[in-house]
Amino acid sequence: MQQERPELRGARVSPGGVVTSGSYAAYRNDWLALHEEEALEPQLPIIDAHHHIWDSPRPRYMFEDMLGDVKAARHNVVGTVYVDCRSMYRSDGPVELRSVGEVEFANGVAALGASGAYGATRFCAGIVGFGSLHLGARARPVLEALVLAGGSRFKGVRQISAWDSDPVLAPPHADRPPGLLADKTFREGFALLAPLGLRFDAWLYQTQIAELTDLARAFPGTPIVLDHAGTPLGIGRYAGRREELFPAWKRAIVELAGCPNVSIKLGGLGMVVGGFGFNERDRPPTSHDLVEAWKPYVETCIEAFGSRRCMFESNFPPDRATCSYGVIWNAFKRMVAGAGEDEKTDLFARTADRFYDLRLLAR
Repeated sequence: MQQERPELRGARVSPGGVVTSGSYAAYRNDWLALHEEEALEPQLPIIDAHHHIWDSPRPRYMFEDMLGDVKAARHNVVGTVYVDCRSMYRSDGPVELRSVGEVEFANGVAALGASGAYGATRFCAGIVGFGSLHLGARARPVLEALVLAGGSRFKGVRQISAWDSDPVLAPPHADRPPGLLADKTFREGFALLAPLGLRFDAWLYQTQIAELTDLARAFPGTPIVLDHAGTPLGIGRYAGRREELFPAWKRAIVELAGCPNVSIKLGGLGMVVGGFGFNERDRPPTSHDLVEAWKPYVETCIEAFGSRRCMFESNFPPDRATCSYGVIWNAFKRMVAGAGEDEKTDLFARTADRFYDLRLLAR
C-alpha cells in the first residue's frame, strides 16, 4: 500500500495539473515546459541565495533535479546557498542532534559541485541548517555539531517562526508557538550565534515582521537575513486583500531596514501562501507576468535596504510550482533592468557572497 502523504491531505489540482495543499504545491515538468525563455544578460554572475534539496514525501527535488534546472536555464549561476528544510535528518540518536544529518547531506552535495564534474556552479557553497535555539544555553553543543558537520560551508541557522491563527497558513511541520522570537529561552540560544560566527535566517509572515525588528535591535551584533521579502500573504483570511495589506507590509519593511544588521532576500513570492495564483493557471507565467505582480515588493525592499543588503533567491523548489528556473531569474533581471552594473552585482551575487562569506567572487 502506498504511504499516505499528510502534506497533500485535502489537496486540489489546478488546471495546469499542479497539486496544491497548504504551503506546498507539486509541479509538472510538462506544464512548466509550455513556456520557455532565453536567458537575459547570461553573463551576469548569480549566487542563488536560497534553495532546498529534498526527497519524498514532498514533491521530490534532489541534486540532479536542481542541476537540470540550472543547466536548462543557461543563467550564470556561480554558486548557491542551501537552506534547511528538514531533509535527510538522522533517523536515530539524540533528537536535538538529528538535524546534523541535513548538514552532512548538504555538504555532500557541495562536494559534488566543488568537484567540477557537474559544471562550474558551486552548489551548496553556503549551508544554513537547523538547530533548536529553543534549547537556550543547551543549544551550544548542537550548534557546534552543525559547524563540525558543515565545516567552512556551514554559515548559520534558520528556525522558522512563521505563524498565523488561520490553519490554512500553517507551514509544514508547524510545531512552533506564536511569539517565538520574543521567547526568553529562544533568545538565550540566539545569543550563542554571534560568538560562533553564525548568522540567522528568519522565515516569518508579513504580520510578524515587527517581531524580527525587535529581535534585531536586541542583538545588533548578530547578522540576520529575512527570507522571502517578509512573505506577503494572499490566502486564507488574507485572500483578496492585497491592496489593503501592502501599506502595512511596506511600513514594517522600512522599519526593519533601520536595523543595520539585517539583510533581506528577494524571492519566495511564488509560494502558495502569497496567493498570486500563477500555479492555478492552465499555462505558466512569463517573466513579464511575474514582474507585473512582484515588482512593487522587490522595489520597496531595494529602496528600503539598498542593494548592499538585498539578495535575490530562487526559493526552489517551492517557487517551481509557479515558474521555471530560467523564467524566475529573467523576471528578477527585468525588475532591475534600469539599475547600474554595481547595483546589479550586489543584488544578484555580491550581497549573498558577502553576507554568507562564500568567497565565490573576486574581492
